[in-house]
Amino acid sequence: MAKKATGKALPRKTAKKPPVRKALTKASKGRAADVKPADKRAKTDAKAATAAVPPWKPAEIEEAFRRFQAANPEPKTELTYVNPFTLLVAVVLSAQATDVGVNKATPALFALADTPAKMAALGEDRIRELIKTIGLFRTKAKNVAALSHILIAEHGGEVPRSREALEALPGVGRKTANVVLNCAFGEHTIAVDTHIFRIGNRTGLATGKDPFEVEEKLERVIPAAYKRHAHHWLILHGRYTCIARKPLCEKCIIGDLCKWPGKTVAA
Repeated sequence: MAKKATGKALPRKTAKKPPVRKALTKASKGRAADVKPADKRAKTDAKAATAAVPPWKPAEIEEAFRRFQAANPEPKTELTYVNPFTLLVAVVLSAQATDVGVNKATPALFALADTPAKMAALGEDRIRELIKTIGLFRTKAKNVAALSHILIAEHGGEVPRSREALEALPGVGRKTANVVLNCAFGEHTIAVDTHIFRIGNRTGLATGKDPFEVEEKLERVIPAAYKRHAHHWLILHGRYTCIARKPLCEKCIIGDLCKWPGKTVAA
């Protein structure tokens, strides 16, 4: 404690927490925001989906992603994989399925086949047997076998680093291609899944009638410094905080920035 000449103790000044840390502390204590009742939340979600929410300012977007980065500097996909090929397969298998469910099935599959050549040799029937716990397993087994043959015939057994080439593979759409480009090759792509589509519309960060429109808007507004990990931060935020039925606004680290009209109080 600092002292005057009289000998009386004076309180020592404490350093102010940076804004990012303050927001993270509030969220961890559950003081970020409250939400309206379920019926009113449904109405406000519909309102948000029509872009009838205030737009985000560039400084607010910058602050949101600063907080995401501070909370989780190196986010990773929750899918288990060992190389670009197994990542590609895992993402194909994850369509209309959970990452948890895919991760239960793929260890045995990848232990036998972690390259296109091994997967092609394994064959569709054996692949189907190994992934039968995953939804749509018959179609997915067919696609995995087919894409393995194509990778061998047209790409020298390697996963291409081109969106067009990836989207030409069976079972691979734009979202899957974006995940592979981002996770395997470090490209600054944004894979818009149901979580990111919901967050974009609900918060007003990037509204759109379809995933492609949301993706385009996110590409425009997210600062370049954060694009490498942006889709992971948003996916994880949608999966564990801004969930569909009842978002956990009281623990949201961007609750004071979010424009969602379903909130009642922002701390």
